[in-house]
Amino acid sequence: MNFALYSLKNTILEQPSLLQNTIRYASKKTGGSTSNTSTKVRPKHRGVKVQDGHYVYPGSVLVLQRNLRFHPGLNVGLGRNGTLFAMVPGRVSITCEKVDLDWDHTWVQRCHGHRKGVDFYKKYFNIITEPQHQNFKLIDQI
Repeated sequence: MNFALYSLKNTILEQPSLLQNTIRYASKKTGGSTSNTSTKVRPKHRGVKVQDGHYVYPGSVLVLQRNLRFHPGLNVGLGRNGTLFAMVPGRVSITCEKVDLDWDHTWVQRCHGHRKGVDFYKKYFNIITEPQHQNFKLIDQI
């Protein structure tokens, strides 16, 4: 039996065609590098959340921003982190207006301090409320 294995081993080694036909495949495929694939890096999803003409309720977020790119207009509040939010229910109206800023505000100083004394235009978010009905009934006073 040992002779049979020995002779088989010698015949395989002596024939180079048997060794050349064997192919070894990779166990894992190589991949190129990709960016932002870590679970620790998550997108912030900033920007305009509600478009012009949409109906919003009080407290609805209109814009998430880091710098003062969009400004609060009529019935819109400015959060501490730059978020613009609706203060009353109504329709959103986005306008481009000449700025009349409160230069004492810290956000205005940080974002537009280099523009003081120069006229420039910015986008303002406004909330236009629905007209109130005029069907009031007086209740008799007791």
